[in-house]
Amino acid sequence: MDNLSVVLHAINDLRVEKTPLPSAPGANEVVLESHTVGICGSDVHFLTEGRIGPFILNGPLILGHETSATVVSVGPGVTTLKPGDRVAVEPQIPCRVCNACKIGRYNYCPDTKFFATPPYDGSLRRLFKHAADFCFKLPDHVSYDEATLMEPLAVAVHALRRSGLAVGDNVLVCGAGPIGLVSILVAKAFGAVKICVTDINAKRLAKAVEMGADSSFLVKPGDVQEHAAEVVKLLGSPPDVSVECSGQASSTALAIYATKDGGVVQLVGMGSGDVTVPLTTAICKEIDIRTSLRYSNSYPLALSLIAEGKVNPNPLITHRFELEDAIEAFEVVKRGEGIKVMINCKKN
Repeated sequence: MDNLSVVLHAINDLRVEKTPLPSAPGANEVVLESHTVGICGSDVHFLTEGRIGPFILNGPLILGHETSATVVSVGPGVTTLKPGDRVAVEPQIPCRVCNACKIGRYNYCPDTKFFATPPYDGSLRRLFKHAADFCFKLPDHVSYDEATLMEPLAVAVHALRRSGLAVGDNVLVCGAGPIGLVSILVAKAFGAVKICVTDINAKRLAKAVEMGADSSFLVKPGDVQEHAAEVVKLLGSPPDVSVECSGQASSTALAIYATKDGGVVQLVGMGSGDVTVPLTTAICKEIDIRTSLRYSNSYPLALSLIAEGKVNPNPLITHRFELEDAIEAFEVVKRGEGIKVMINCKKN
């Protein structure tokens, strides 16, 4: 089998080409055949800007990190998986020995190898090698699509755990992109009573309501504090927890103004550069501003939420492409069409 891959060589220089096959798996390693890979906003950032924060593209990079796969072969000592197993792939390998890893917060391990983040290649290729303990075997009734969508779902699981969301809380979700939408699903599963979603795109807000939001607010140019007051009216009271998924300063400000005194603003979206927000207001309201980076120990819960039918992420999928047509798939995402674009990597 050839190892057809989607390789980013430079800004807006994306190619579908053959790359070397993976070597034989070592201890605690498996060789995987990608089944389905979703395109993430971070992939597009690297494509159009060549960087995300401190991570800078400085050589060819295979994209992709939202992945379902089939085990092809296993290395010495691997007992939890066997060839033919279907898996969801957590796209990172931490060092396992630093303090962050030892306390279970390996998402900020300084030596983490995260897919499609320079200099580490991703999974938009037919075959690749990965750590066996970061592959999660799927129950028979969980689909490859759902396994792929576990990656953004894990982001929401980690963020909402960090937020301390409790049963009965009212929640504001700022941003109705893929992470905002899965945050709705997870907030509902965690016991949120009412959820309001904000965005600048009416179609995405309609999708948010379809996926469980109780109300939505279309953000237009204007006074952010007035927008916050409108959100409070829609919820019936200030949100206990606000989850900011866009990375925009104005959206973070809206969350701070809207959230109840003593509430939590959970920052998930990562904007470009420094931002200015009303910290004095946050201090006067004694709001906790919390952040989250990717996820740690979140895949097991994400999988159980899907397996037990508590969340259904499938409505996020709007487009499908074959691996050979990946460049066209990225153009769809760049144009802002649809929500989640999926690429079938399995050779027909």
